[in-house]
Amino acid sequence: MKYHQIDRNLFIKNRKKFVGQMAPQSLAVFNSNDIYPVSADSTLPFAQHRDIFYLSGVDQEESILVIFPDAFEEKHREVLFLRETNEHIAIWEGEKLTKERAFEVSGIKTVYWLSDFPTIFRKMMVEAENVYINNNEHYRASVETETREDRFIKKMKNDFPGHQYVRSNPILQRLRSVKEPQEIALIQQACDITEKGFRRILGFVKPGVWEYEIEAEFAHEFLRNRSKGFAYTPIIASGNNANVLHYIENNQQCKDGDLILFDVAAEYANYASDLSRTIPVSGRYTARQREVYDAVLRCKKAAETLLVAGNNWYDYHKELGKIYTSELLGLGLLDKADVQNENPDWPAYKKYMMHGTSHHMGLDTHDYGILTDNFVEGMVFTNEPGFYIPAEGFGIRLEDDYVIQNQGLPLNLMKNIPLEAAEIEDLMNR
Repeated sequence: MKYHQIDRNLFIKNRKKFVGQMAPQSLAVFNSNDIYPVSADSTLPFAQHRDIFYLSGVDQEESILVIFPDAFEEKHREVLFLRETNEHIAIWEGEKLTKERAFEVSGIKTVYWLSDFPTIFRKMMVEAENVYINNNEHYRASVETETREDRFIKKMKNDFPGHQYVRSNPILQRLRSVKEPQEIALIQQACDITEKGFRRILGFVKPGVWEYEIEAEFAHEFLRNRSKGFAYTPIIASGNNANVLHYIENNQQCKDGDLILFDVAAEYANYASDLSRTIPVSGRYTARQREVYDAVLRCKKAAETLLVAGNNWYDYHKELGKIYTSELLGLGLLDKADVQNENPDWPAYKKYMMHGTSHHMGLDTHDYGILTDNFVEGMVFTNEPGFYIPAEGFGIRLEDDYVIQNQGLPLNLMKNIPLEAAEIEDLMNR
């Protein structure tokens, strides 16, 4: 892995929290992701399943974690099963975890090779009454591919039909939504790498550059700072492309007078950051662009005051709707009749700001978190207001990442990344 080894005490603590939520005589199983094929012998780069990583730190394919706190034998209360490495694998694929190295990474003392799994797991299942299975229940999930976890669950239920199967996801949704200090430090590192990328492109952008050239500048800076690269597919959207919310073609030339909307950020050690900025290709905003930019920035600053402990996602967005409406009236994009006649299920402001302002962030860019829960200390949220105006040929979105504090305003992990329009202009014209 490119990143520095994470202190295994984080994963020991995470497992302890999960065990504290398990019912008696219960066993929980977590599988790594597959390496997904493209065609012929080509594959996509491996990306670890976030749940097994959260609980073990193991960042390797063909791995299984079993947690069984009431196991009769103490050595079977937490067990890792790994793909057995050998000289051939080392030559062709590189280093894999040994049993000793797996303990250093995870803090789990009992490590078996995967070939031992059927025998040992059957022995553990004889003792267990309930089994926690790990389905993907994220509110944004829309998955057609059958995962390694899916195949495992199907086989396990067939082999052990008499057990009671329960869900691990509700436990993980809440545990993963509240970050440990070590996790916040890793997210901060991802944000710091993102800052380096953004500052790099401020001196690179000019009329005539192509969106993909800017993407390449970000990638270069991220990789040279121990990131695997982008935390999500980057959006480099110049001109009217910014009005396509998930524009990822990044294949157009940037023209004098246009704005470029960036939604691009680095990962570090599987932890995401999430940044949006909108800058002028020429280095100067027009009067109208600056007017809209400042309105979006005021919305972002207002949202900061609402990202506080005790608030909740629904009340937060309801209040922001009022702020968006006020700013859009001031910009002349809405009038009083639009507001008076609006559909309560799709308010008038949604014509120009149609996405949510915040989402949980962490190991996943759209991280685990139950939206009906109140905000509590340690939750990490994005704050990303935007106004999208196809008739005027531009859209503006501004986004930083924040940690909820026990009292007062949230901590902005991106506070050092240029945001004010005047500062961006100054940096672009040095």
